[in-house]
Amino acid sequence: MLKMSELAERSGVSAATIKHYLREGLLGSDAEVVRTSKNMAYYPIEFVERVRLIKRLQEERFMPLRVIREVIGQDPDRASRLIELEDRILERAIEARETGRVTRTKVQETYALPQNVLDRLEELGVLTPTSRGYDADDVAIIEAISRFRAGGYEEAIGFTVYDTLRYREALEPLVEEEVRVLLDRLAGTVEVDRAVEIISSGAEPLRELIGAMHSKLLLSALRRQRGGHHAPSAWSA
Repeated sequence: MLKMSELAERSGVSAATIKHYLREGLLGSDAEVVRTSKNMAYYPIEFVERVRLIKRLQEERFMPLRVIREVIGQDPDRASRLIELEDRILERAIEARETGRVTRTKVQETYALPQNVLDRLEELGVLTPTSRGYDADDVAIIEAISRFRAGGYEEAIGFTVYDTLRYREALEPLVEEEVRVLLDRLAGTVEVDRAVEIISSGAEPLRELIGAMHSKLLLSALRRQRGGHHAPSAWSA
């Protein structure tokens, strides 16, 4: 058991902030606290990591305290594993992107996309280059748009960079749900390193799955346009 001063020192969070967490019910049941007098109490050593977690969620995830209470309320250890898993996934993704960037000059030399198109895609947030150039996903998007244009998807007949926003808007809620499900199923079920490997190994098959399903749905929609809305869907064929 720790005094408040010891808890503050070990967690790196001020006593005033910890007392606020206690008042907000963020540190579990009051039964865990041993009060020896009106002004003296002892706190479980487990509170050190819990206080650190709450502070991280506040400062790094910008979570309000009411949300943090829900996240860690039932299982603080699981919440901590979720945070660790998220951090490791982000670290690996950022490392991969930084080591595989392609310079702006190289992209301009390789792909037949006008500079104004690249600039507009960047303004829309579809491309996110840095001073070191484009990451692998940026390059894949540039290559795809270049192939679209080569195949006849031109501005003259109405195809513009703004069409990419339709796909982004459709994918955003799907990705949010995917992240929630993945983290929910992996956190606490497998070791963090293994969870990161599973998620990384699923990236390419997921692209193929989405591409194949899109192809089936596109064909189904074209059939409905030709034969009316009574044609069977791709999934019932």
